[in-house]
Amino acid sequence: MTGRELYQRTLNQEEVERLPRDLWMVPYIHMYRNDELQRFYELYPVDVTGAPGIKYGKSPYTKGEHYRIGKWVDEFGSEWTALENGVAGEVKNPPIKTQADLDKYVLPWEMLDEASFRDQAQDYNKTDKFVMAGSHVRPFERLQFMRGTEQLFIDIATEDPIFIKLLERLHEFYVRELKMLSQQNVDGISFMDDWGSQRSLLISPAAWRKFFKPLYKEYCDIIRSGGKYVFFHTDGHTEAIFGDLIEVGVHAINSQMFCMDMEKLGAQYGGKVTFWGEMDRQRILPFGTEEEVRAGVRRMGKALLNKKRTGMIAELSWETVTPLANVIAAYDEFGKL
Repeated sequence: MTGRELYQRTLNQEEVERLPRDLWMVPYIHMYRNDELQRFYELYPVDVTGAPGIKYGKSPYTKGEHYRIGKWVDEFGSEWTALENGVAGEVKNPPIKTQADLDKYVLPWEMLDEASFRDQAQDYNKTDKFVMAGSHVRPFERLQFMRGTEQLFIDIATEDPIFIKLLERLHEFYVRELKMLSQQNVDGISFMDDWGSQRSLLISPAAWRKFFKPLYKEYCDIIRSGGKYVFFHTDGHTEAIFGDLIEVGVHAINSQMFCMDMEKLGAQYGGKVTFWGEMDRQRILPFGTEEEVRAGVRRMGKALLNKKRTGMIAELSWETVTPLANVIAAYDEFGKL
């Protein structure tokens, strides 16, 4: 089977000859460990690729060099500070502090107005891998970057008008972006928001369902209307909204399974969604032995795979200190499931 076929069958809950492979990594790996990365790809080519023909316009806000020590400003005007190379850092200067800031703020529409899709059809026909378009859609996280995390939690609790209006404006931007992407030659479209702490959702499930679930439903409807698969990433303990994500139309969820009761999630949602990884990147992958890594993968297989070897994508996130040997061990074990 081709990579595209492996993905499509897995997403459709159909049997596959092996699990489709994906690999995430922090920019540090490309920057400082690229030789190791290429060694990995020689052993385990991934079955998914990006959409290089999709090119966004330039934001007027972007300044500095991303993923380098120092300050840089992202596409929406948030100023980040990075203390080490190869990682994003943290927002230390959000752009929307007051109503006056919001009144004069203009979203970077240039990114969409000047976007180019000229080469996308040609790129799509050149590969037999599953083609994934990553979007900028991340309303909760973008609000954190633009308001500051502490302020945003206060905003949500008090239903601050600044939060409500900014969310509406971001949603308008994201809807337009997804409508554009859903018309392109791609197989899937992804969006994201990190919703969990180590033990629970960061806001109440009721607040999530009030403010964010309707937006997610619209995103999924747009993507599905274009005949594309919906991929969603979220970090932390998100058991409380797992069923909601499936309900609104997500096909594949990338989440930190080892933060949660993965056996419960597998029993409850197996066959209803594809588990898009992921192996434990907090403890086992960076600090465990190769056998502990293999045991973790076997646990995932037992908890999340159904009898037809489907419903799961072999995926992990390669962090700065994770040994290559552990990454290789994980994918070797994925291949045995």
